[in-house]
Amino acid sequence: MKFQRSILILAVAAALSSLGIYAASAQDADAPPRQTWSFHGPFGTYDPAQLQRGFKIYREVCSTCHSIKLLSFRNLAEPGGPGFTDAQASAIAATFQVTAGPNDEGQMFQRPGQISDYFPPPFANDQAARAALGGKLPPDMSVLAKARSYEAGFPYFVFDAFTMYQEDGPDYIHAILNGYENPPAGFVVPPGGQYNKYFPGGAIGMPKPLSDGQVEYTDGTPTTVDQYGRDVAAFLMWTAEPTLNARHRLGSKTLKMASREATHLRELAVRPAPLEIGIENCSSQTHSVRLVIRQRAANDPF
Repeated sequence: MKFQRSILILAVAAALSSLGIYAASAQDADAPPRQTWSFHGPFGTYDPAQLQRGFKIYREVCSTCHSIKLLSFRNLAEPGGPGFTDAQASAIAATFQVTAGPNDEGQMFQRPGQISDYFPPPFANDQAARAALGGKLPPDMSVLAKARSYEAGFPYFVFDAFTMYQEDGPDYIHAILNGYENPPAGFVVPPGGQYNKYFPGGAIGMPKPLSDGQVEYTDGTPTTVDQYGRDVAAFLMWTAEPTLNARHRLGSKTLKMASREATHLRELAVRPAPLEIGIENCSSQTHSVRLVIRQRAANDPF
């Protein structure tokens, strides 16, 4: 009884602590709204069309400041990704200039990218990035969707454990891109900053990067900031976890095999043992016999 009471006290303390953390974080920034993602849950998969649109947003907007240095051009043509062909990935690579060398004179040089190359960064080094952007260093976006998160608080984290919700990173990215607005009364935005209701502290150094109609879609998808945010967040989730489709497919197969095995074992447990028919001698003097029918024991090997 004392043990159960201790467990209850610890649970209540954890809940109150979570509520306190959530309240504190809510004072700093609004909680990002949860979105619906095709890759959510143990059976979710990426939408190749959405990944291609998200790559378009990164290429035309985000790549001017942010790198994705862990991604190579060949990844664009791998299964489970945006669905580009090898020829398309090679053509994309050729539009980028990468640093290669040294040549015969010992000098590094620029050349068109190849499918085996990694995406080149927008700046030569961190110092060059800070010098160009007022002292700020934009984060690399390779694993941004897994690195960024937010505190959901109690009881949401309990529900997340059962629903396997792991998309708070894409939620956060989408929210930041849609969170630019005029500051509330009394809020002082520091020089060079912008107000964003979803950014911790409210003041973000990155200027508003997207506006409606800025990037053209050819598949009829709405060209709104909301849609841009969804698409680029999905793309960045893929760059952070490019094997998600394969992992979910393997998990699905494993669950199906485990389910079939459990069903088979259950059938064996309830299946009656086979009947055994035999003949026994009743009397050696009269040479009489009798027919015996019995149920074979479960552990009888014969």
